[in-house]
Amino acid sequence: MMDHNHNGDFKLPPEIKFTKLFINGQFVDSVSGKRMESVDPRSGQVIAEVAEGDEADIDLAVKAAREAFDHGKWPRMSGFERGRVMMKFADLVEENIEELAALDSLDGGKLLSSGKIVDLPHCIHILRYYAGAADKIHGETLKLAGEYQGYTLQEPIGVVGHIIPWNYPSTMFFLKVSPALAAGCTMVVKPAEQTPLSALFYAHLANKAGIPDGVINVVNGFGHTAGAALSSHMDVDKISFTGSTETGRRVMEAAAKSNLKSVSLELGGKSPLIIFDDADLDMAVALARVAIFYNKGEICVAGSRVYVQEGIYDEFVKKAAESAQTWKVGDPFDPTVQQGPQVDKAQFDKVLSYIELGKKEGATLLTGGKPCGDTGYYIQPTIFTDVKEDMKIAQDEIFGPVMSLMKFKTIEEAIDKANGTRYGLAAGIVTKDLNIANRVSRSVRAGTIWINCYFAFDPGCPFGGFKMSGFGRDLGMHAINKYMQVKSVVTPLHSSPWL
Repeated sequence: MMDHNHNGDFKLPPEIKFTKLFINGQFVDSVSGKRMESVDPRSGQVIAEVAEGDEADIDLAVKAAREAFDHGKWPRMSGFERGRVMMKFADLVEENIEELAALDSLDGGKLLSSGKIVDLPHCIHILRYYAGAADKIHGETLKLAGEYQGYTLQEPIGVVGHIIPWNYPSTMFFLKVSPALAAGCTMVVKPAEQTPLSALFYAHLANKAGIPDGVINVVNGFGHTAGAALSSHMDVDKISFTGSTETGRRVMEAAAKSNLKSVSLELGGKSPLIIFDDADLDMAVALARVAIFYNKGEICVAGSRVYVQEGIYDEFVKKAAESAQTWKVGDPFDPTVQQGPQVDKAQFDKVLSYIELGKKEGATLLTGGKPCGDTGYYIQPTIFTDVKEDMKIAQDEIFGPVMSLMKFKTIEEAIDKANGTRYGLAAGIVTKDLNIANRVSRSVRAGTIWINCYFAFDPGCPFGGFKMSGFGRDLGMHAINKYMQVKSVVTPLHSSPWL
């Protein structure tokens, strides 16, 4: 059902309080004085102008972070003390949950209901998880050959540059900032130019919680200016980037050409959802629908390639079409809506161009395929059948509500097709057979495998990609390792043999 409502009856947008850059504990204008527009994707109207940072502002932010790391108290506090401040930060996020969820809806077209029920509670959980981990970071004692003993120290890596995407502005902020804070790092956050508003609010709350000046800095700006300056900065020790594979390659090149800083990348995906003949058909249809249409398909792990075994394929196609047609598109502030607008005009145009390409390539448009309504960046939930493996709609990350539906016969064929992509971020398996679930989950080359579920995330469960979906892990204790250096210390057991 396309209920495309623009009358704003459901909730007035929040007052936008923070629109500058946040450097060294202060909100400041950009050095150039330039500002950039933040646009409401429901209407295409400008909702705010925010300071536009570039190389000069990144340099100031890195200097502040470097001073806070080299001489400030955050890296020198005990893990327990850092954890207490992080817990206070989490409490403040919880107190402001309504306003923060509304900012991401206004800025990125995300559902307000999901923001309040899913995204923000997950952010708070992540922050508290790492607050609890801050005093549990330990080295090892080493029994060495010869007359020596050794131990390792886990030390914070230093100044970290976080570059976050627009599809989950809040979740990605805390996915990166939380473990880096627990480790004792200082940081510069570059939010996506489309969705800077919540990151600035989080900077304010971090300051209020007692995180010292210079530890968290937020510089809004464009990727080719602010992002590039952060990636190539000689005084940044680590870059953590989430975004497209193309941009990830540029981040890595910039890191290599500057100071060989450590890099972790969480990039694109073209995740398969594999549905076997024995699956509960209604559950499989519901999972497939959510896996691609949730958050308007703007999810790196979206189940965009759906493989259905031939025995239930025809029935699945019928039910999937019916299910897509009941998916409600409209104003993300309406609690009954299931899909809001794409984040901006560029993404809207990109998704529609891929739909046209799918038709030209010979795929059959089962349902959807058109813009929805006459204002804003809304697109109907779209399903293609008769998709071939080499079609661009089956190989490229579209990042929109577009499902490619394909048939398979055997387990071996399903595994081959699932692995027939340059990506390897996630995969889903729907079956009642434990042997199939085990075999396929061990054979598919992806960082996360969901069996009879999808989008099941937890702060304790590591997340990241294989192949061109990147490297390094977010979440879990693995994420803390990204922000640490290991130092080995060796001492003689007796007086030095060299004396």
